Amino acid sequence: MGTDLQIAARKVVSVNPATGELLRELECADESEIRMVIARARTAQIAWGAISVGNRITVLREFQRRLAEKKSEIATAITREAGKPVAEALTTEVLVVLDAARFLIDNAYRLLGDEPVPHGNLVAKLKSGRLAREPYGVIGIISPWNYPFSIPATETLAALVAGNAVVLKPSEFTSLVALELESLLHASGVPRDVFQVVVGDGVTGSALTNSPIDKLIFTGSVATGKRIAAAAAERLLPLVLELGGKDPMLVLDDADVDVASSAAVWGAFVNAGQTCLSVERCYVHRSLYKDFLNACAEKTKKLIVNHGLLHDTDVGPMIHQGQLHIVESHVVDAVTRGARVLAGGSRLPELGPNFYRPTVLADVTHQMRIMREETFGPVLPVMAFDSDEEAVHLANDSEYGLAASVWTRNPDRGDRLARRIQAGTVMVNDLVSCFGISEAPHGGRKASGVGRAHGRFGLEEMVQLKYLDSDRMPRMKKVWWYHYGASFVRQMKGFIDFQFAQRLRERLSGALRAAGIVRSKRL
Repeated sequence: MGTDLQIAARKVVSVNPATGELLRELECADESEIRMVIARARTAQIAWGAISVGNRITVLREFQRRLAEKKSEIATAITREAGKPVAEALTTEVLVVLDAARFLIDNAYRLLGDEPVPHGNLVAKLKSGRLAREPYGVIGIISPWNYPFSIPATETLAALVAGNAVVLKPSEFTSLVALELESLLHASGVPRDVFQVVVGDGVTGSALTNSPIDKLIFTGSVATGKRIAAAAAERLLPLVLELGGKDPMLVLDDADVDVASSAAVWGAFVNAGQTCLSVERCYVHRSLYKDFLNACAEKTKKLIVNHGLLHDTDVGPMIHQGQLHIVESHVVDAVTRGARVLAGGSRLPELGPNFYRPTVLADVTHQMRIMREETFGPVLPVMAFDSDEEAVHLANDSEYGLAASVWTRNPDRGDRLARRIQAGTVMVNDLVSCFGISEAPHGGRKASGVGRAHGRFGLEEMVQLKYLDSDRMPRMKKVWWYHYGASFVRQMKGFIDFQFAQRLRERLSGALRAAGIVRSKRL
């Protein structure tokens, strides 16, 4: 009976956040099951890593074809389990993954190939060097619920094309989307044990972290990321951590108010604000502040909040009550401290328990939680500034450093300010879309994490570098071998002068003193 109760306690349920409908109940993988999964993955990876990159690209091409055909089914599955509008499931999930596959299909063969290493030192001129990129082996991925398809899929595709096996532990709130990904990959030619999904809760994630994987890719909260980093440090497990953000939007005095306000509304409320790249802090030059606030409030009130499967829906539900409570507490704290609610600020119980009105807050300050902590909900807090210097200071006054945006009619001015903002990505006159640019690296600074996903640098995270060196004169003894002696010391000083002395006379003198250095090796 005790065993039965334990099994019953280790289940996760998939629920439609808009309706509360129970979609499916799944058993959590325990530690012993995860170890068996890892063992199968390690065995399967040997054959997968041995096939050519070209063959692995062929599998990705088939995956891309199948995903394009099933785009509507996948988008619907995402909406049912994560709540976001179908339009966003298509644009920010399906399209992103299709383009990530395109990038790898076009570039993986070149980026994973051996790379010549030139030798500038004269001593090494008789050597041929190159960098080889080898798979880690088994890569564990722990992915979040807010982008349950695009985040794990882009990371998985990069890991697979590099020759790794992957074990994916999705969020307990969006397990079914991960299983859709698994089905697509297997149907496309990825061997079953090369990509496996382990369903479960935090205990399952901890078990994966502590299992004999070769690298871990984690996307989630700062608190969980720190715990994972501490556990990984015990055995020096390599990590990539994407830990969220508090992204600032800077609207300069020459910005187009209509364009910038539309961007702010979309950037703050896309996926009901449950986006690591969303606008969580908006700073507007005081000369535009009133007009900008009025435009944002007016546009926010026109948004259609409803179930995501309805095609005219702009904003869907939040994922669960816990996240909604965080949003409410941040808004209440801000209002208590003097902020004004210009739009929203309350639940929509007539739609369901997880719906919250898109909210615009004015007169916020950095003493409010809404400007310090990650809200991860449909709230746009707006604060005025008086100079570019102040705007940069405010943008950098955060423990996070994932992304930011600068809005101006002067691209050069925008670029100058962008270079001063402490973030992994800064966009000028756009926001959020950097995640969909497959060539661009995604990742942050400070508490926003370490490492990168996407593009060339994301692919580099999936391989280990090995330097290979071949000597072109295998029958010649090397000048730095034994014996040393006074003659060798004199010759080496001359050789150093020959290469690095500043005056021509000293370099010529050094060449003469270095003469005979090769013949001096007697051992």
